[in-house]
Amino acid sequence: MKVATGDDLVAMDTDLFGLAQMLAQSAGGLVSIEDPQSHVLAYSASDQTADHMRVQSILGREGPREYLRVLREWGVFDRLRRTDEVIDVPAHEELRIKRRLVVGIHRPAEEAGTAGRMLGSIWLQQGDRPLKSDAAVILRGASAIAARIIARSLAAPSAEAVLVQRLFGARPGSVDILSAASTLNIPTTGPAAVIGFELTGVGDQSAFGTLLRLRASSFRPDAVTTMLGDRAYVLFPQYQSARAVTAWARQVVEQLEAKRAVRLRAAIACPVADLVNVAPARAEVDRVLDSNPEAGVSTLAESRTSVLLGEILDLVAAHPQLHDPRLQGLFDYDRKHSANLCESVETYLREHGDVRTAATLLCVHPNTLRYRVRRVEHILGIDLGDPGDRMLLEVQLALSRRMRR
Repeated sequence: MKVATGDDLVAMDTDLFGLAQMLAQSAGGLVSIEDPQSHVLAYSASDQTADHMRVQSILGREGPREYLRVLREWGVFDRLRRTDEVIDVPAHEELRIKRRLVVGIHRPAEEAGTAGRMLGSIWLQQGDRPLKSDAAVILRGASAIAARIIARSLAAPSAEAVLVQRLFGARPGSVDILSAASTLNIPTTGPAAVIGFELTGVGDQSAFGTLLRLRASSFRPDAVTTMLGDRAYVLFPQYQSARAVTAWARQVVEQLEAKRAVRLRAAIACPVADLVNVAPARAEVDRVLDSNPEAGVSTLAESRTSVLLGEILDLVAAHPQLHDPRLQGLFDYDRKHSANLCESVETYLREHGDVRTAATLLCVHPNTLRYRVRRVEHILGIDLGDPGDRMLLEVQLALSRRMRR
C-alpha cells in the first residue's frame, strides 16, 4: 500500500478519523484530533506504544487534568491559539507522557472573523521509534485539511437550525411565520419572551448551549433555543408570567455561575407580540448585552440609560472628528508630572462639583482639589462652571475610558 505524503494529505478529502489514520501512517506516530477544549474528536488506531495521556484521552474523551495543567503552565495552549507553528512538547516521565508534536487547527484568515480562529489541535505522539523526518511538514498539511473538515461541519447546520437562526434574525432570508410555527410546533402569537445569554468566562460553549436547552425545555416544553457565537438565545413562545420568566433567567445565571465558574449575563425582551417580532426582540437584548456589561439579568427598560449612553459613545468613537484633541494635553500633563488630574476631575464631575465629598474620596484636602480643577480648566481651556463644557468633558472622559478597555 502506498503511504501518503504531505502533498497527498492536502489533496485528500476525508473525515477526521480517516485523516488521523492517514497522518499516523505518514508521520510515524499515534494521532489524536481535539477541539479547543481538549475534547477528543478523532484518533488513529493505537498499539502498545500508546502512553497514559493517549489512553486516558480516548477513554475519557479528554486529557488527564494534571497533564492539561502542565501544558497550560508551559504555555502550549497559548501558542496554539496564537500561531500556526508545530510545537515540540517534551516527554514528562513523572506523568508517563511521551514526546509529542502538536499543531493548532485554525480557520482560514478570510473566515476568522466569523467565529474565532481556533478550531482545535492535532497531536502526534511518538512511539518506540522516532517520528518521520518530515512529520512537522505533514502535520501542518493535516491541520489545513482538518480546518476544512471542521469548518464545513460548522457551516452546515440542520434545516431546523437554519430556520431557528432566521427566526432570530441571524441569517439572511425571509421567514414564513406560519411554516416556521408548524415546523417548530409553536404558536404564532404571543405574548412571547426572548432571552439572550452571554457567556464570558472560560467554558465549553457547545456544552453550555445544550445545558441551556435542557433548562429552557424544562421551563416550557415548546422553548426554542439557538447558539450564535458566545451568545445563546431562548424563545418562550407563550408565557404565563413575566415575573416567572425573569426568575427563571436569574436562576439559570446564578446556578451556572456557581457550578461552572463562568461569567454569565442575561437580557430579556418581553412581551413580544408574535413570531414576526422575534428578530427585533433579539436586537433589543443584544443592545442590553452590548452596552451594560455589569448587569446580571436586565431588560432594555431597566438599562435604558446605560444602553443609550453606550450607543452614543460608540457613535462618537466611530467619528474621529468628534474626539476632543484638547484632552491629550491633560493626559500628557499627568504622564509628564506623575499627576492625577484626570482622576481628580472625573471624581469632581461624578460628585456634581461637590468639592468636599470629591476631596474625601480622593483623600486630599479640598483646596488641593480646587487647585487641580483650576489646573484642568487652564490646560483644556474650558470653564467647568459652564454646563456645556462640563457635559463635553464628561463625554470625552467616558469615551477615553471605553477606548482604553
